[in-house]
Amino acid sequence: MRLLDKVALITGAGSGIGKETALLFAKEGAKVVVADINEVGGKETVHEIEQLNGSSIFVKVDVTNEASVNEMVETILESYGTIDVLFNNAGISGVGQLHLISLDTWKKVLDVNVNGVFLVSKAVVPVMMKNKKGSIINMSSCIAEMGLADRASYAATKGAILSLTKSMQVDYAPYNIRVNALMPGTIYTPFVEDYLSREADPEAAISNIKKRQLSGDLGKPIDVAYAALYLASDESKFMMGTPFMIDGGVVNGKSS
Repeated sequence: MRLLDKVALITGAGSGIGKETALLFAKEGAKVVVADINEVGGKETVHEIEQLNGSSIFVKVDVTNEASVNEMVETILESYGTIDVLFNNAGISGVGQLHLISLDTWKKVLDVNVNGVFLVSKAVVPVMMKNKKGSIINMSSCIAEMGLADRASYAATKGAILSLTKSMQVDYAPYNIRVNALMPGTIYTPFVEDYLSREADPEAAISNIKKRQLSGDLGKPIDVAYAALYLASDESKFMMGTPFMIDGGVVNGKSS
């Protein structure tokens, strides 16, 4: 029960890494707020938590809309009274070389991946400042530390999140708020599965990704969830402004 009685807000918790983390947090004693724009997926996550005898609520939110985000925080405070952990997990992918990306696509990826983290953090931080404690986990990516073909917009957002994490930590350390960043490699989520299925040769695409990583395999959502659990718990009290790699060795391992 590493998160006993902590209130944890997880955005994008209706599927993939967010869902796996929500279930794990609940098993570890947290009261979990499942926030997602996908109402069906979000409510299914809450249902699964309740089957584990956990405490959870679903809040529909558009992380790019300030009014929606503020309403979400008000609902959480009415239900649980506080927020101890924030996992800024919601995000979308962006594919394409810079000269081929439309301005609308570029803006959309930045809006969700960067503005979404800004708006949710802006609404939650005052609660943590008042409590003089809290853990914020921002979803960056190992791509922030390396180059990767056809990922210009996505890489730009994840680099921004890593830098934002470090600056937030400096600002909020006096309030005993820790801010760290998760840096996953390729994780086999439903989104990635769908993306790879549209490749001309899905099996070859998966094989090529596996070869990039020392592990020789793709990560699983639970791999990232365990890292998030550590950052959310008091066990990581000495980790501040840290990029936490869960990448199968793709960054610091072999390149071919």
